[in-house]
Amino acid sequence: MRSEQGKKTLLTAHCSLFLAFVTCYLLIANLKKEFTMSIDFNVKDILHRIQVRFVHAFLPDAKKPYYLRAVHQPELDIHGIASKAEVYNIGTSPKVIEEGFTAGSVLACYLAADGYRLNTPLFKMKVKVPGEYDGSETHLPHGVYPTVVLQATAQFRKYLREKVKIEFDGVEQADGLVVEAYDEASEMMDEVATIGKLLTIHGFGLKIEADDTHKNAVGLFFDSEIGYPPVKADIIAVNQPRTLKVIVPAGLKEGSPYKLRVVTQSSAKGHSSLLKQTREMRSDFMLTALA
Repeated sequence: MRSEQGKKTLLTAHCSLFLAFVTCYLLIANLKKEFTMSIDFNVKDILHRIQVRFVHAFLPDAKKPYYLRAVHQPELDIHGIASKAEVYNIGTSPKVIEEGFTAGSVLACYLAADGYRLNTPLFKMKVKVPGEYDGSETHLPHGVYPTVVLQATAQFRKYLREKVKIEFDGVEQADGLVVEAYDEASEMMDEVATIGKLLTIHGFGLKIEADDTHKNAVGLFFDSEIGYPPVKADIIAVNQPRTLKVIVPAGLKEGSPYKLRVVTQSSAKGHSSLLKQTREMRSDFMLTALA
């Protein structure tokens, strides 16, 4: 059974999805002194710009050689979100915004967990119970648990379509890239890593190879963000330039955040010969370890 800490961590991960959408709620609208449940999607004096770069296609069924990937600004937590209020001419004080975010995220989690469907100007959120059943069950199968579904509203999608300008910034020059990580047990992307379960990593230049001199230095490592020693994945089920499938190692500390680091001697350009030295790729996202 999933531990209580694991359940709490998973709920926190779901809350982070909620916060991501609420962040947009604050940043794309000029809110008045009091919070309201409406957004003026027809404002004419706001135009957002997102820089994108071409990155090598990393999914097996890709029809063209590149995808577009946003050049992201630093990730914002609740405090960071609130600190941006003045930049976007939002009259509400950062303290009020931060307190409102904190209380609102807790309330949204409680409401969703009680089965309420949340309907906001930016998104709709509801609980979903995955799986198929024959009608005689009295409890969920082992490892199955409720999850949250978020869907952007038609108004928000229209706003993005009309108000966001995409600016092209050439080809990503990184010598390999860790793009995303899908946790098979929780069915979550770039959020958690379930210990003992399969983690699928996509990117380019990922294949882990080495000569005898460097064989102990290469691999997929989970680097702690709070000072624990790095943990190497011992079992790599799939080792390809675009895909790694690994078993999340038992040495991770439950509830702790980790970044992924791939160390290899293979060439990101697909050359058959090994490099003279190893190269490294790090994820720009963190995964929380779940038991």
